[in-house]
Amino acid sequence: MEFSKRLDRFQDEIFAALQKKSSELEQQGKTIYNMYIGTPDFPVEEHIRKALVEAAEVPENWKYSLRDIPELQDSLIDYYQSRFGVTIRPEMIQSCFGSQEGIGHIGLALIDEGDTVLLPTPCYPVFIAGVKLAGGEPYYYPLSKETNFLPDVSTIPEEVARKAKFMIVSLPANPLGSVGTPEVYKEIIEFAKKYDILIVHDNAYSDIIFDGVKGGSFLAYEGAMDVGVEFFSLSKSFNMTGARVSFLIGRQDVVAAFRKIRSQIDFGMFLPIQYAAIAALRGSLDGVKEQCLNYQERRDALCGGLRSIGWDVPDSKGSMFVWAPIPESYSSSMDFCMDLLYKSGVMCTPGASFGPLGERYVRFALVLPKEEIEKAVQAIAESGIQYKV
Repeated sequence: MEFSKRLDRFQDEIFAALQKKSSELEQQGKTIYNMYIGTPDFPVEEHIRKALVEAAEVPENWKYSLRDIPELQDSLIDYYQSRFGVTIRPEMIQSCFGSQEGIGHIGLALIDEGDTVLLPTPCYPVFIAGVKLAGGEPYYYPLSKETNFLPDVSTIPEEVARKAKFMIVSLPANPLGSVGTPEVYKEIIEFAKKYDILIVHDNAYSDIIFDGVKGGSFLAYEGAMDVGVEFFSLSKSFNMTGARVSFLIGRQDVVAAFRKIRSQIDFGMFLPIQYAAIAALRGSLDGVKEQCLNYQERRDALCGGLRSIGWDVPDSKGSMFVWAPIPESYSSSMDFCMDLLYKSGVMCTPGASFGPLGERYVRFALVLPKEEIEKAVQAIAESGIQYKV
């Protein structure tokens, strides 16, 4: 059988070799410190679990939901008002099965074959996959050390800006750990207005920001509602990764277009999951705040620990990730990841998997307790690898 030429747009999964080697080493009795997949290890709070279980006991809740129930919309509206100071209405909301699915499909509603889309580099891989799935052409704007891994729209050529349909912005950034500033958002909004570009903001990590800085919403900035939409997720703040709960929020015409695409491929979110989401959005955020402090302790243990052994890794500003330059003696991030795994048992993600400019870096996920991270740092210290970068 001849398969779709569309498959040629995508790279093969690069984690297979890393996972295979990890399994082999575990079978040999080596301790493995898995810090390469960004799945929170914190538990879902009891009131959220209880809401799901109680809803699952109702037979009617096992039918197609067909829509976001009004109670879910109302809870999100109240949350955005109290948490971010942003006023939204039901017609400005559409759920999806996680931001990954949403970002992977939104291009189908926004672009035609050959249209230009502005993507950050490095970036989360689904940004690239979603554009290619819709037949678009990515133009990568750099997030570099020189700009503190923040967008600089002045680097985008005018001829590119004039033909771009939308621009993805993701702050706090995965994999970089950079956090947006009012100045950066103001420049992005002005840029979008000037060139009639839609901004698609990924706001998955608004509750994981360090050193006393409070996360917010892109839509809270003046003019953002005119030029943008935002994906908001319950996965990281509330550890509901497997439930796959996310929302596209913002400009009504864009949300309506996205809703039309989604109506062709699903019959709505499972009702017990909707009730769990309501419980999360209406519950106390004390646990979310405490969790952020735990992530910061892990960040300090990893970044500070690596610096103490001679590896100059800067502190992440937010997200649950650390972006680390690899030693100059290695030819690629994948080679370094394999060597680090073999010699220390520490698993991280090669930067090359995050698109252009990702090479020469690796990503660590802060998904181990502080004490385990300290052990991982010690294992790295004893590995014999030289960390000059």
